[in-house]
Amino acid sequence: MMTIKTGKISALCFVTLLAACASEVRVAAPQTAPETRIASRYSSLEVTEVTLPSYAAAEDIYFRAADGAISPTGTLWADLPSRSITLQLARDLGAITGVTVAPDPWPFRAFPAAKVDVRIEELLATAEGTFRLSGQFFIAPEADGRATAGAFAIEEPIVGKPTEAAAIAAARGRAVSKLAETIAQGGL
Repeated sequence: MMTIKTGKISALCFVTLLAACASEVRVAAPQTAPETRIASRYSSLEVTEVTLPSYAAAEDIYFRAADGAISPTGTLWADLPSRSITLQLARDLGAITGVTVAPDPWPFRAFPAAKVDVRIEELLATAEGTFRLSGQFFIAPEADGRATAGAFAIEEPIVGKPTEAAAIAAARGRAVSKLAETIAQGGL
């Protein structure tokens, strides 16, 4: 029977874990404030957690090749895509409309005047050098007002190599900001 000291196992596990973490590359979409200003008929907005297709819900950054195959680039998003996109939409909608906007769950005592629900169908970089973001949005007023729905299909150029993580992240950030403008123009 072989015996190994606990200290050596702990040290070996730590080194293995450290090596695994060191090879993992993560990237975040840069934060920029939209310059567009659009008045909202609602005094406050709650952004529900964005829903994503199964491939895009993972931490991997995905790329669609010229033959249509979707595969990971090998780089990971710094945060879960649904969480980071929801937070960016809330931040951008607040900057665009000037009203109180927060992600779900609503952190205030009074209910929001309306909810914004975004369902993304496509979220990826393409071999053509663009970042694609498409899907639908829904605006549901809490009390008075008309419910609104709209579709979006946004393409942002990837400045640099189409498979470069930082360039993809920058394009995603711009695409989500354009989505916030689209929602503000079409439903708020």
